[in-house]
Amino acid sequence: MYFSRIELNRSGAGIAQLLKKMSADDYRHHQFIWQLFQGVDERDFLYRREDAGNWPRYYAVSAREPSDNGGLWAIETKPYAPKIGEGLRLAFSLRVNPVVTRKTDSGKRVRHDVVMDRKRQIGFKTLPKAERPALQELIRDAGLAWLEQRASNHGFRFEEGLVTVDGYEQHKSVKRNGNNPISFSTLDFGGVLTVTDKQAFEDMLFSGIGPAKGMGCGMLMVRRI
Repeated sequence: MYFSRIELNRSGAGIAQLLKKMSADDYRHHQFIWQLFQGVDERDFLYRREDAGNWPRYYAVSAREPSDNGGLWAIETKPYAPKIGEGLRLAFSLRVNPVVTRKTDSGKRVRHDVVMDRKRQIGFKTLPKAERPALQELIRDAGLAWLEQRASNHGFRFEEGLVTVDGYEQHKSVKRNGNNPISFSTLDFGGVLTVTDKQAFEDMLFSGIGPAKGMGCGMLMVRRI
């Protein structure tokens, strides 16, 4: 596996036009990153967007080295083989698309954003304003519950007091052909975790957590404390 830092080549041609395209729609970021990993039908990489100021920057974990023949990107790549052991405490950063699946009255299974789902569960709109939880509190509770349900299967645990939950955002993107618009939400976690299952944790580092991985979600970034 490889870990890469990818950002636009500041001396490349057509940068201004490219930046304009990228700022218009999240799906453009998906397209540009995918072009660096051409050659297979299925995605074999994860990526995370972390802009440096207004300058697009990405981090990626991949089975292959990214390649750019057009000179648009500055790419730094190194082998990625983290040494993981049970009981190891790591600082982490994670952006996910947190959803839950509910059955409709007709029996159809539908995904819901965890924050909007939590609002529906507590009847947020019908509650008197004085009884409504603060939005950030609701986001934190829904996010931590989502992460807690998945932590054990992915080989880690965390203490709620050592984890931040913020950056809740709803995204809408349109593919080039204008069909099948994409809607998804993101939530950012940061803090400290403890590895409980070496193999499950390593698998998650390479395969991600949660849906919308093709849109830059699910990549866990870690460092030793």
